[in-house]
Amino acid sequence: QVQLVESGGGLVQAGGSLRLSCAASGSIFSVATMAWYRRAPGKQRELVASIFNTGTTTYADSVKGRFTISRDNAKNTVYLQMNSLKPEDTALYYCNYIYSDYDYWGQGTQVTVSS
Repeated sequence: QVQLVESGGGLVQAGGSLRLSCAASGSIFSVATMAWYRRAPGKQRELVASIFNTGTTTYADSVKGRFTISRDNAKNTVYLQMNSLKPEDTALYYCNYIYSDYDYWGQGTQVTVSS
């Protein structure tokens, strides 16, 4: 069983920054692929960014150049640094852990960007 706890969401003005964190417990963190997803009201869930155990990263086109995903294996934590936030970034952000047949989700943290 893997527990994921997200934090760092909040209300920010357009152009501002937030840093999301996702702490994992009960797992072998370093081997997992970690990702951030988001779901905006009325929209489907979207993959925002992912980071493999090698450190390779991928990003949605909508966040490239503004968001950075990183991981600290010593702390079992993955981060999402979000800069130059836009109102369309408003969503519930979820952390995801994937390793072998294991696929776990956090409860989400709300990000609201005001114009």
